[in-house]
Amino acid sequence: MAATIKLTLPTQISALRQMEEAVEAFGAQEDWPPRLAFQMQLVLEELASNVIRHGFGEEGHEFEISVSSDPEAVTVEVVDAAPPYNPITETPEPDLDAELEDRQIGGLGVFLVRDVADEMSYRREDGKNRLVIVKRRD
Repeated sequence: MAATIKLTLPTQISALRQMEEAVEAFGAQEDWPPRLAFQMQLVLEELASNVIRHGFGEEGHEFEISVSSDPEAVTVEVVDAAPPYNPITETPEPDLDAELEDRQIGGLGVFLVRDVADEMSYRREDGKNRLVIVKRRD
């Protein structure tokens, strides 16, 4: 049976700390190995900061994060009512071969999430973006 935490967070950078603490406690409760705990924190920080910085572009909104953990996998779902945006298909691939001075600042977050995730899916449902990430336990 999967254990789950659900958080409703304001679209403020300060909410990232609250999320980090809650997920750290949840991961400890679920006995995540250090590598998995690090990966889940990375995924959540990248996705949440994207919603905060790019999804709404202003404070005064909320978004939801749920994390489910079972013996086989950890599943993360991020739900927001920002304008439609599918990070799987709409986020350009970074040019990792370009010289550092020629690279754009940012743009690596979704790339890192894709690298960590075993499965990633997006759907727009009931006026909300729903992004689901699955990381199987190794």
